[in-house]
Amino acid sequence: MRETNAPKRGVFWIIDGELYAFVYKEGKYPRALAKSKVTYTHKNLWREVCPKGCNKPYNYYPRGRVHIRQDDSVHIYLNPNITEEFLPKIKTFFGITCESEIHYEYTAHYRCYLDTNWSGQK
Repeated sequence: MRETNAPKRGVFWIIDGELYAFVYKEGKYPRALAKSKVTYTHKNLWREVCPKGCNKPYNYYPRGRVHIRQDDSVHIYLNPNITEEFLPKIKTFFGITCESEIHYEYTAHYRCYLDTNWSGQK
């Protein structure tokens, strides 16, 4: 069992220059669960946490996730529009004090309105 100060998994967006992040907590946002049942999907979680008055789809803003593998290695997956200045904020929010691998994701899955060929999804 992990100690409470261990890094946490979860998902995040950068909205108007601010980190909008959610640590996975068992039992919270059950409709937002990924197939793995140990984290959230952006699409499902957005339905639960979309900021009041926001009419943008879940994939409008740059987003990413913190994934912790079975060997306890920490991987941060990011839309490439998320600059390095946000990494300390992300690491602090998710309790990451160890080495982590940063993965800039250029795939269609992580595209946002800032990317060429982005198409919004509701």
